[in-house]
Amino acid sequence: MIPFRHSMIFLATLGLLAACDNSADTDNQAASPAPAATEQATAPAGPEESTAEANSDAEEAAAEQAADGQPTADPGTDELPFSVTEVTQFDAPWAMTFLPDGRLLVTEMAGTLRLHDLGTDSSETISGVPEVVHAGQGGLGDVLLHPQFADNQQIYISYAEAGDGGSGAAVARARLVLDEDGGGALEDLQVIWRQTPKVSGNGHFGHRLAFDSDGMLWISSSERQKFDPAQDMNSNLGKMVRLNDDGSVPEDNPFADQGEVAAQVWSLGHRNILGMAFAADGKLWAHEMGPKDGDELNLIEKGANYGYPLVSNGEHYDGKPIPNHDTRPEFNAPAITWTPVISPAGFIIYNGELFSDWQGDGFIGGMSSLSLVRVEFDGEEAREAERFDMQKRIREVEQGPDGAIWLLEDGMRGGEGALLKLTPQQ
Repeated sequence: MIPFRHSMIFLATLGLLAACDNSADTDNQAASPAPAATEQATAPAGPEESTAEANSDAEEAAAEQAADGQPTADPGTDELPFSVTEVTQFDAPWAMTFLPDGRLLVTEMAGTLRLHDLGTDSSETISGVPEVVHAGQGGLGDVLLHPQFADNQQIYISYAEAGDGGSGAAVARARLVLDEDGGGALEDLQVIWRQTPKVSGNGHFGHRLAFDSDGMLWISSSERQKFDPAQDMNSNLGKMVRLNDDGSVPEDNPFADQGEVAAQVWSLGHRNILGMAFAADGKLWAHEMGPKDGDELNLIEKGANYGYPLVSNGEHYDGKPIPNHDTRPEFNAPAITWTPVISPAGFIIYNGELFSDWQGDGFIGGMSSLSLVRVEFDGEEAREAERFDMQKRIREVEQGPDGAIWLLEDGMRGGEGALLKLTPQQ
């Protein structure tokens, strides 16, 4: 293993631009907090073309800035309370999860699922991954074990797929069959969920996965940079989705009586959720990338509407204002708003012993801020407690079997991304 050498970097531009994945706009149309599936938007759909172009240009500029090692927000302290070890590198990694035997499954955006043996520092490929659309923010996404993986060997993967109208996220489950050579295959693969509708563009898929203590599967479905679908119950874009483990709809979902796509929805009015985690008390917390100056951490509640694109604590990249959350109290407001944005990605709520003082705290990767953010919770409230300067775009955060904190570097939009292990300072 190669020691990670930490040094101070110069913060050239504080909050100049948002994250490379941050782009949004909104219309000032009217909507109710929980629209029925039959409701249709009465205002013009989506942003003006010039505003959308400004968003895209700002994304690329922010990506270049981060790639040059210049964070777009305060990266935090460089006096780290942990040791950082670079373990290995992957090709544009996106997500990871540990197997019971301590080996690590890692997704690479181009469509490869890796199985990495930390003991031998070797990686092999898991075959059987469906064809993915690897463009922009699309590709192979999350990977998650079934709660009864030891008995059924089932795993879940999310990815961007092509179809009529463009592309969209999909979630599949399969049986993971390992071989004696350190690799394996996905067998009996079944697609259990898809974004509806498929649309043009290569941004804001979301497709983060989580299981709760009742064995329900949660999927973050971002709004694909199309804005208005987040308030449209005929679409599952811009929603938090809750399903049974086989993809069927639980009867107690808040909009189950509306049927069709609306029945999948737990909450709506979301933009781009790239991290969610359950606390010990069962509360679900999720962060999402906002527009310029508007990243959020939200407590997810049944049937709630979080207001996007009607409200945001950010604004358009071309300077056009968006009404703040406090102007529309019927929408759930964020527990934390980040201005300048940190570009949150990856999320755990720590419950290990290795960092005992941090039990119950959240850890969120910051891509444009090149940081790791620690969050403290108090009931339904949350606050940023610390920010650690990692000098890398942190895409994924995971807790290891021994309580170490593991990070995946985003790979600077298409390059090598480091696997980092955090352990207490000796």
